[in-house]
Amino acid sequence: MSKYRLAVIEGDGIGPEIIRSAIAVLDKVAPHCFSYEKLVVGGVCLDLHGVPITDEAMQACKDSDSVLLGAVGGPKWDNLPGHLRAERALLGIRKELELFANMRPAKLFSVLKKASPLRQDIADRGFDMLIMRELTGGIYYGERGRKSDARGNTIAFDTESYNQTEVDRIARVAFEMARKRRKQVCSVDKANVLESSRLWRERVHVVAEEFPDIELSDMLVDNAAMQLVRDPSQFDVLVMANMFGDILSDEASQLTGSIGMLPSASLGEDKRGMYEPIHGSAPDLAGKNLANPLATILSVAMMLKYSFNMPEEAWRIEQAVEKTLLKGHRTKDIHDNDTPVLGTREMTDKVLQEL
Repeated sequence: MSKYRLAVIEGDGIGPEIIRSAIAVLDKVAPHCFSYEKLVVGGVCLDLHGVPITDEAMQACKDSDSVLLGAVGGPKWDNLPGHLRAERALLGIRKELELFANMRPAKLFSVLKKASPLRQDIADRGFDMLIMRELTGGIYYGERGRKSDARGNTIAFDTESYNQTEVDRIARVAFEMARKRRKQVCSVDKANVLESSRLWRERVHVVAEEFPDIELSDMLVDNAAMQLVRDPSQFDVLVMANMFGDILSDEASQLTGSIGMLPSASLGEDKRGMYEPIHGSAPDLAGKNLANPLATILSVAMMLKYSFNMPEEAWRIEQAVEKTLLKGHRTKDIHDNDTPVLGTREMTDKVLQEL
């Protein structure tokens, strides 16, 4: 009998393909441990039901032990009103499951240096960082709307706000993760301009008093964007607000050689989480066997580690991915002139062979 119940959201675009790869790896490394409930969420749900997620699908997520997600959205649904955008389903799941801590590791595998846009001497130093993004507060969840001024001009507004509890809890997770790494935390904000960032900085320093063994630094977000390109090796754990984390983690992903390499975990106070690659649905690649499945496969490794206390199985997946890359196997997004291009299925098979 299966031990854990997973809510599986294939979603749109390449979502179904990369989810198939992830489940194949999961069944290989942890056979008979999981049952899967596939849910229709995102653009496909909009087409069928007129909403990005139904109440029944949301309840299934809440009843699950964790959620495994492919990708949602695409140009087909981009012109819908904001509350009907496919991405609103993800915001809803994060809020309903209280998944406030988003973990996005970014590591440059030595064999992928040629795929990185970094200058060779910078790439040679390598990097291994963890971006901690606050996930259920900030501008994505603040008051928003449109209004007209006295001259009849349309004004659109989105509100950035944080309370001290929201900042404290994400900061605490960042410091705890740093204790398992190189014991450095860089808090990213815009405290020279934004009042919400000034509170952010104040509270991070308050929480830091609980962790005297961790070195804390502050960095403005524009400088952080530059430093990621200049010398990413300086960073260990970075913690930041929702929008800043959304943007800078995508920048960090490209430094690894491809956004198709980065997994993520979204966690709350308990062990239940949502696991997904950070890339989008890539509708131009859908159904062509071209998508890189590694970010989704590595997301499964994070799920085993953080939600199900299966560190050995997580390590086996991580090692299988690294060995696959060391043997020269590449998908289109990370190949160079010296390596043949493999499709999604073929790359998955190589990882399965290493397992």
